[in-house]
Amino acid sequence: MYPLFFRLVFVRMDPELAHRLAFAVIRRLPATGLGGLVRRFTSPPASARVEALGLSFPGPFGLAAGFDKDAEAIRGLGQLGFGHVEVGTITARPQHGNPRPRLFRLLPDRAVINRMGFNNGGAEAAAGRLRRLRERHRDLPVIGVNIGKSRVVAVEDAVEDYRASARLLAPLADYLVVNVSSPNTPGLRGLQELDRLEPLLQAVREEAGSVPLLVKIAPDLADEEIRHLGGLATRLGLDGVIATNTTLSRSGLATPEATVAAAGAGGLSGGPLAPRSLEVLRILRESVPAEMCVISVGGVETAADVRERLAAGATLVQGYTGFLYRGPLWARQINRGLARNR
Repeated sequence: MYPLFFRLVFVRMDPELAHRLAFAVIRRLPATGLGGLVRRFTSPPASARVEALGLSFPGPFGLAAGFDKDAEAIRGLGQLGFGHVEVGTITARPQHGNPRPRLFRLLPDRAVINRMGFNNGGAEAAAGRLRRLRERHRDLPVIGVNIGKSRVVAVEDAVEDYRASARLLAPLADYLVVNVSSPNTPGLRGLQELDRLEPLLQAVREEAGSVPLLVKIAPDLADEEIRHLGGLATRLGLDGVIATNTTLSRSGLATPEATVAAAGAGGLSGGPLAPRSLEVLRILRESVPAEMCVISVGGVETAADVRERLAAGATLVQGYTGFLYRGPLWARQINRGLARNR
């Protein structure tokens, strides 16, 4: 049903408008009274539970940052079967993001190009929302909070900007993620350089306290840079690494070159990212202790993809672009597929 609806309706709509409409439905799902029933239909089996980061995850598959930027639909997403939901990227200061259009489908590749630019309402607003959510509800998935640099803040002042977000959001997060790898904020990826990344992570660690802290890295780093980042994460005592963010690469696409060029700058996600994301996972897994949590994301769409990442050493797996192409029962499809192969 959804593939037909996607081809006849969603594909004709502006991608960002389609996202907003779908998001509105998911956000309101708990209020309909159907959420509990839906959860019984979508949840991973008890045998899929994963213990990581000192937390108990209902299953290994969760939703990556980018879908719920402002922590507005966490309950609905959990009811759709995601074992964890990573919200954000959230910045210390509210910002509108980049001018539209900024989201583009590459249908032949089952991929997306985005240059959203961390559009969100800011850390203070998100903190208030998370606080109310935790006070009123217990039926929540594991909640990760992904934080990034405010666009108006100079790279030289990034440490204090991340500190401000961490101070507000860490107490309300099950785990906290430092995003230094989006290609859509000028200068951000430069923070992955070790001499800049180390003081940044140390500062956020101080603010996060006992909350598990992870760093999210780009797929476009050289292999040796990934190994060095793994070593830094180990030395600083981080709890995990998320690999990977979107890519700047446009190689090997089936979409016509003119269509890709018309979309312009931005990070590419979806199927074409899968080979590099898997490669980065394997390099990273060899570079960090066995007990460190590694979350793999990038080009994951099926239960077979999730199994492949777990077999390659991922502790947990995330997806996002597959939600667009598979529809609202995507997490259920993966959870059931994993259950059949246990």
